Amino acid sequence: MRKKLIFCIFITIFFILINIKVDASTFLSGISNFPSNYQPYLQELAKKHSNWKFVALYTNLDWNTVINEENVFGRNLVPKNYSDAWKNLTPGQYNIEVDSGWVDSSRQAVEYCMDPRNFLNETRLFQFEGLSYDETTNNLNGVEKILYGTDFYQKRVSYLDSNGNTINTNSNYADLILKAGITSRVSPYHLASRIRQEVGPFLSHNSISGNVEGFKGLYNFYNIGATSSAEPLGAIKNGLSYARDGKGASQETKNKYLIPWNTKEKAITGGAIWIGSSYINIGQNTIYLQKFDVNDAKGGNLFWHQYMTNVLAPYSESRSMYNAYQRLGMLDTPLTFIIPVYENMPDIQVQSPDINQNNFASDNTKVYCTRVNVNIRTGPSTSYEILTTITQGQKMTRIQKGINSGERWDKVVLENGIVGYIFQEYVEIVPNAKIEKIDLKLDNTVLEKGERKKLEVLIEPQEASSHKVSYTSSNPNVASIDKNGTIHAISSGQTTITVKSEESDVQAEITISVHTSIKTLAIDQTEFYMQIGDTFKINTTLEPKNADNKNIIYTSSNESIASIDNTGTITAKAEGEATILVTSEENNNIKSECKLIVVPKIPNTEIQFEKTLNLNSMEITGIEYNKNTVLDIKEKITTNYEIEIIDKDQKVLEDTDRVGTGSKILIKQDNNVLGQYMILLYGDVNGDARIDSIDLLVLQRHILQIEEIKGIYKKAGNIAKDGGKLTAIDLLLIQRHILQIQFLKQ
Repeated sequence: MRKKLIFCIFITIFFILINIKVDASTFLSGISNFPSNYQPYLQELAKKHSNWKFVALYTNLDWNTVINEENVFGRNLVPKNYSDAWKNLTPGQYNIEVDSGWVDSSRQAVEYCMDPRNFLNETRLFQFEGLSYDETTNNLNGVEKILYGTDFYQKRVSYLDSNGNTINTNSNYADLILKAGITSRVSPYHLASRIRQEVGPFLSHNSISGNVEGFKGLYNFYNIGATSSAEPLGAIKNGLSYARDGKGASQETKNKYLIPWNTKEKAITGGAIWIGSSYINIGQNTIYLQKFDVNDAKGGNLFWHQYMTNVLAPYSESRSMYNAYQRLGMLDTPLTFIIPVYENMPDIQVQSPDINQNNFASDNTKVYCTRVNVNIRTGPSTSYEILTTITQGQKMTRIQKGINSGERWDKVVLENGIVGYIFQEYVEIVPNAKIEKIDLKLDNTVLEKGERKKLEVLIEPQEASSHKVSYTSSNPNVASIDKNGTIHAISSGQTTITVKSEESDVQAEITISVHTSIKTLAIDQTEFYMQIGDTFKINTTLEPKNADNKNIIYTSSNESIASIDNTGTITAKAEGEATILVTSEENNNIKSECKLIVVPKIPNTEIQFEKTLNLNSMEITGIEYNKNTVLDIKEKITTNYEIEIIDKDQKVLEDTDRVGTGSKILIKQDNNVLGQYMILLYGDVNGDARIDSIDLLVLQRHILQIEEIKGIYKKAGNIAKDGGKLTAIDLLLIQRHILQIQFLKQ
C-alpha cells in the first residue's frame, strides 16, 4: 500500500512538472532589443547620455497577471491623505489603515507605478539603475552629496548602548555607508538613498534613535523586518525586534547579518549585507525590482519578496538618486539601467491617478507643432518631467484633447512613438489625408532565431503616416509580428510579412527568412585515454538541436598519434598525446576540444574484463546498480596490473566505496597510468554512485530547461539508450527504478 501511494505521488509530480512551461526571465542589451513602444524614450535618453547602457528584462509574465498579483489588499500602499484616485475604494477596505497613515492603493495606482514606460525620462529612470557596488563611480564624496540636507551630512557617528551611555566614534555616517557598500557589494549611493527613504532626514527617527522603550541600544537604518502593525510604533518595534535577534533567525544567519545591531556600524553594514544577499545579489538589483518581485532569477515564487509597501517608493527614490548624480556632475558616467518588459502590455502606458480624466475628451486628430523648442511632458503641467523637445511643423496625433477651463493640455503621440502632453496653444490640426503608398524597410531580411527587429514602415503621403495599418505573417510559426511592427523570429523557415492600410486596399509585402545557428558545441569528456589500435566515437552535443547547419568539422592536433574521421570516430595510432577539436562548419568560433592520451595496447592476456561489462574503447557500462562498490568492480577484472578507481572529483576510492557515472578505472604500473576507463551508470546523472530522488530532480530540471546536464552525465540520463534528447520517458524509467517496479538495465 505504501509503495502504491509513493508511486501515485511521484506520478502526480511528474505530470505536473512535464506540463509546466518555465519561461525564465531573459536579459537583452541595447535599445534595439526593447519593444518598439520603449525605444523612442530610450533613444531620447541616449542622445543626452551616450555612456548609458539599457538592458531589457523580458520577464515573460503577462501584464494582467502581474497586476492581479500585485493588486492584493495590503501589498501596495499609499498615504491616507492622497486623493481617492490613488486608493482602493472597495467597501470594507477603503481608507482602512494597513499601517499608520497608509491605506491600500487603487488598481490604477499599481498599473501606473508598474508600467516602466511611465518613467523612461532622465529623472525617474533611476529606479531601474543597477545597484551593485561599482568602484569606478562610488566614492565618499558621492555619499555625502546624497546625505546633504539631512542630519547625517558630514556628521560624526555617536550612539547609545543598551544602558543609555553615549558612545562616540571617529567615523562619519558617509564613511560607514561607503564601507558597508564595499562589504556587501551594494552601491553605497543606493544605501544612502534607502536610508533617507526609510528613516527620513533626522537622527531622531525611532528606528535609529536607540531610545525606544524595550529596544534601547538597537538600530535599524533600513527598517528591515518592520512589517505593518496597528500598534503604536508597531512597524518600528517589529524592525527593532529584528535588529535584536533576527526574529528567531539561526545563529548562522545572525552572524551573516552581524545581528544584534547594537551599534550603528553593525546596523548599517549588516543591513546592507541583508539587502545585498536578500535582494540585489539574487536578481532584484534595481529599486523597481525590490518593490515589484517580477524577475524569475530565484526560480519562481514571484510577487511576495518585496522590500517596500509604498507603491510610489521607486518613483520617489529615483528622484533622490538622480539629484545625487546631478550634484556630483556624474550623469554622463557609464551607468546601466535594467528595465522590465511584460507580455500583452497596453498600447498606451497607464497614466497617473493625479490626472483627472474629466479634463479630457477622447480624440484621434493629426496635429502639428506651431512653435520652436516646445517641451513634451509626462503630464499636463510644467511640474511634470520633460520627455523630449520638438520644433515647429513637427507632426503628432492628439489622442486626448484638454477641455478643462483655464490652462489646457493635450495628450499626444509623436511620430516616433513617444506619448506625452503638450500645451494646447502650441498645436494646430493637420489637413486630412489617406495612405497612397506603403514601403517596407528591414536592414537584413535573414533573422536569427529569437531575434526581435522593428520593421520600418514608410507611408506616403507623410500627412497620412499616423493612419492605422495592420500587420500579418503568412507563417507565424516561423516569425510573428505584433501590432507595433516588431518581428519576432521563432523558428527556421520563410514567411511573408504583409502591411496593409486599414482604410484602403493599399499594402506592401516583404519576405524574411529565419535561420537557426549553432550556439554551443561540447564534447562529453575533457580528457580520456585510448589504447593503440582502438577506435572510439566521441559524443558531441550541439545547441540548439534544431540548428539549420549541424555539420561539424573534426580535427586532431597530431595525426600520427590519433586520427579522427568526419563521423567523430578516433583511431589511436601511437603512444602520445593529441588534442581533439570539434568546430562548427558554419562558424569556426563555435568549438570545443578535449585531451586524448594514447597508451600502449594492453594484451587481452594481461587484462580481462568479465563479460557482463560492456567496453566501448575506454568507456565501461553494464555495472549492476546494486553491485557497484570498488571491490565489486575489481573482482570483474583479471590482471596483474595495479587497479585504482577514482570518483568524479579525482578522489581515490576505498574498496567499500561505490562507483558511479564519471568514476574512472586506472590501470597502473609503477605509479604510471597505462590505461583509463570511464564508468557510465545509467540513471546516476549526478555522479554520486546512487540512483535516487536526487537524480530524478536533476533530470527534471534538465527537461524543464532550468539547469542543463552535460557530458557523460547527460549520456547517463538517456535511460532509453536511443542517443536522443532526454525526455519524460527517461524520467519515468528512473521513477520506476526508485519505486522498485522495474530496475534499470545497465
